[in-house]
Amino acid sequence: METKLAAIGGYSEVGKNMSAFKIGDEAVLLDMGFYLPVIVDFEEEGNDRSSLSTEQMQKMGAIPNDTIVSSWRNNVKGILCSHAHLDHTGAVPYLAPRYNAPVIGTPFTLEVLKTMAHSEGLPLKNKYLPLNTGSKYRISKNIEVELINVTHSTPQTAIIAVHTPQGVLVYTNDFKFDNDPVIGKKPDYERLKQLGKEERVLGVIVDSLYSGAAQKTPSERVAREMLKDVMLGTENHNNPMIITCFASHIARLRSIIDFGQKLNRKVVMLGRSMQKYASAAEKVNIVKYSKEAEIVAGADRIKKKLSKMEKEGLNNYLIICTGGQGEPNSVLSKMLNNVYPFYFNQEDTMIFSNRIIPVEPNITNRGRMEDKLKKFGVRIYKDIHVSGHGSREDIRDLINMLNPEHVIPSHGHHKLTAPTAELATEMGFQKKEIHQMKNGDTITF
Repeated sequence: METKLAAIGGYSEVGKNMSAFKIGDEAVLLDMGFYLPVIVDFEEEGNDRSSLSTEQMQKMGAIPNDTIVSSWRNNVKGILCSHAHLDHTGAVPYLAPRYNAPVIGTPFTLEVLKTMAHSEGLPLKNKYLPLNTGSKYRISKNIEVELINVTHSTPQTAIIAVHTPQGVLVYTNDFKFDNDPVIGKKPDYERLKQLGKEERVLGVIVDSLYSGAAQKTPSERVAREMLKDVMLGTENHNNPMIITCFASHIARLRSIIDFGQKLNRKVVMLGRSMQKYASAAEKVNIVKYSKEAEIVAGADRIKKKLSKMEKEGLNNYLIICTGGQGEPNSVLSKMLNNVYPFYFNQEDTMIFSNRIIPVEPNITNRGRMEDKLKKFGVRIYKDIHVSGHGSREDIRDLINMLNPEHVIPSHGHHKLTAPTAELATEMGFQKKEIHQMKNGDTITF
């Protein structure tokens, strides 16, 4: 029985992740993500993508071009989602309807996906099939899928193992090895080691975004301590405090809310994305942030809330919002540009609990944002953050545990994936066992 891998997206850029395995006459798809820089550029010019068709989204490069697997379309048995980030699930409402197959993922991932599909006006007809980590599901006679718990910067992230008669194919976009997570369980090392010892692992697709960093990625507990040091350990108690982070980073939000409460500030989360992810986390019983913070979404409601906070004294509040990538339509950008009634002043505290995703237009937009904040005399705290992606030594541990026959670096262009290929060579893999693919490539195991 022949087994193939098709690299559809995320092998020539950071984002737009999508892969496919074909086992005999059957196939599974793994992730369907947005390429966010294209979408940000499009919307920055005042365009509305809600009117765009799937074909238009593909043509502009915003979602994966799945024509490479068009001949597999009627044989797809499952669409597997590794986690809830948009660069992995954003394209599901556009592409999944092309396939008569269930969408499979953890409960949190699917809850976010449902909310997103509804807000996009693209509700899915595909069946949603929630699967907890540590569980398997047989989707056909020859294919069984398994979700293995791993840590990342959003809850219920899974390493996906696809079991076939020929062996196991493992997909690790995205992962880190956090032994002391703020929310959730640590990675299931025992299961990964068991696969490597007891089964034939044909190949592993490896998250290589930070493969060039010669380190082990620090625990989320480190970011929590960094936040504690800035929020509780600096003289900022009489000034407004604004923090931005990814809305999907539920563990980071946990830390921010905890320290906001210690400062005796009322915590307010602003924006639809904050509401979306917090609501999804509540529905699957991960957190109950609506009982600890006021979550405000919608332009009119945000304007009213900010006006009320101004009258009551902004130093009584902790504001959490998105905008750390400099997105022009984010809450933070609208506050900074006075679209919302908020005025930054000397000695206000601005904490960026994220790093810039190093692509345009993020770099330029964030630079402009920081320049404006500096003109107002705002105290800026950058990079109060640890990554959700494994580094070189995490990747080494992953490969050692799984003992695969083939290594396939992913999640970036060749400059980003090259260090994983170099590491595999260092670990004894032959050139024919290392596959630096680009979008549109296929290999046969």
